[in-house]
Amino acid sequence: MKRLIIVGAGGHGTVVADIAEKTERYSQIAFLDDKKTGEHFGLPILGTTENMGQYIQDSEFFVAIGNSSIREKIMLALREQGAEFATLVHPKTTIGRGVEIGKGSVIMAGVVINPCVKIGDGVIINTCASVDHNCIIGDFCHISVGAHIAGTVWLQNHVWIGAGAILRNDIKICAECMIGAGAVAVKDIVRKGTYIGVPAREKK
Repeated sequence: MKRLIIVGAGGHGTVVADIAEKTERYSQIAFLDDKKTGEHFGLPILGTTENMGQYIQDSEFFVAIGNSSIREKIMLALREQGAEFATLVHPKTTIGRGVEIGKGSVIMAGVVINPCVKIGDGVIINTCASVDHNCIIGDFCHISVGAHIAGTVWLQNHVWIGAGAILRNDIKICAECMIGAGAVAVKDIVRKGTYIGVPAREKK
């Protein structure tokens, strides 16, 4: 059993650590954090991100940073050093046949992912969200609590879906878009921006 190093001892890191404990896959779970020392969630903080390299050989890593650009930057730095990334799935999820989940992604409690969904690297699918059949979720996307994505939707990289948002089937959301909490997206979104309301429209 390897050690798991979680980069980021914040709220997201707490949930990630809880999921990792429930998998019973790791000999030790510890954090790296640039602003905190001591312990977090009863687990040790071993140092800062400057210390990442010394744990490469005997650990898996999970980058628990909510900001997708920072998450990507840290994962790329770790990948260049040869790090292995954990993929974490809470035991109380429903995962259909043929689902692919990328490295460094987390699937939280109560999530339903139906068959033939492809999920990229560094993705967060948060509590009680659902993703229906044949969707493609790009790298470093974040699907927030209680969001629902209908079938055959394509989220390109770095898309943020807000809490309780709904996406109609057969649409595409371009990279680096944000769909606001409670919004309902009913057609393709082809321009980067923030989209809110019912139906979702670009926030000017």
